[in-house]
Amino acid sequence: MSKFRELLLPAVVMAAMVTSMGFLATDRLEGDEFPERAPSLVSQAAAQDSTSSERTSKTAGRHGLGRIALPEEIAAWDIDISPDGRGLPEGSGDVLTGEEVFGDVCASCHGDFAEGVDNWPALAGGFDTLADQDPVKTVGSYWPYLSTVWDYVHRSMPFGSAQTLSDDEVYAIVAYILYSNDLVEEDFELSHETFNDVAMYNRDGFIVDDRAETEYSKWRTTPCMDNCKGSMEITMRASVLDVTPVDDGETQDAAMMGEDNDNETEVASAPPTDTQEETRSAGPVAASLDPALVVKGEKVFRKCKACHQIGEGAKNKSGPQLNGVMGRTFGTVEGFKYSKSFRAASEEGRVWNDVEMTAFLAKPRAYIKGTKMSFAGLKKQADVEALITYLRSAGE
Repeated sequence: MSKFRELLLPAVVMAAMVTSMGFLATDRLEGDEFPERAPSLVSQAAAQDSTSSERTSKTAGRHGLGRIALPEEIAAWDIDISPDGRGLPEGSGDVLTGEEVFGDVCASCHGDFAEGVDNWPALAGGFDTLADQDPVKTVGSYWPYLSTVWDYVHRSMPFGSAQTLSDDEVYAIVAYILYSNDLVEEDFELSHETFNDVAMYNRDGFIVDDRAETEYSKWRTTPCMDNCKGSMEITMRASVLDVTPVDDGETQDAAMMGEDNDNETEVASAPPTDTQEETRSAGPVAASLDPALVVKGEKVFRKCKACHQIGEGAKNKSGPQLNGVMGRTFGTVEGFKYSKSFRAASEEGRVWNDVEMTAFLAKPRAYIKGTKMSFAGLKKQADVEALITYLRSAGE
């Protein structure tokens, strides 16, 4: 009898589970989760009874559970937006409204100007950095389809309160993100009708992944496990690569790494970093400038490199090149498309001096209303002074 019970118990448990699943499914259709759709779903399910025998015969020998999903049920889950805009709901939102909504529900993580806060990602800037060793991937610099932006905000944002935004609020937030990336003007309104008018910056930056045909055969070989490389040699030092943090005022000498004088010579002869090349190409430092402050300002300028270039061969990126910026009239770099606010400042004849630049670097958006610059600003006055000194060191 005990053996019979051992054999019977699993079958009873399984039957109870199947019965419970059936009750749960019925509750879902008849409960409060789908009050508007439940009656229609039940009636349509009943209408399928005429073909149930045929389906039952097809599932004979299988589990014999479930039924084919109804079109309405599939549509309820099919909420993704296609790159051409298919699936978008009707609605609209402009940049100014988006700025307000973004400030209320997004800025705590992504910053007031989509520049990112702490480890939360930046949503703006980073143009033309994808080929760099440390690319800055944002909505503007990296994402190829606007549908991805809308779909992600709609489904997943804001963090912790996903899908609480109305369709119009999503349109407005996405419009503001586009504006923060200089992809639309400040009077732009995004809607299901204007959606395809927006051209993403990196729309042509993706290719078909053909590695399965072209590269996999090279990877899937017998791996080398012993004596794989004939010799090893040091080609660069961490101090030269500028990955070793140094307190202000200290020199990166060999004592920091416990090295001898021979290694000091090796470091000194190593190739210069990008920032060192920029300083050299900017010309000799004026005698009136503090060399140590110029070096510090060069480090601060790393916060600007995603959008600005300086030095020999500097070009306009998402921001204008900054050679000779100190003493230059606002909004006068040739070939760069400035915002309306900067064009107005240029017409007023405003010039970049210490006072103007200090106020601007502290909080760009507050000082120049309507600027498209997404950088939040420098918090330390010492960093502002150092950066201005570095900018002065770079002539035309």
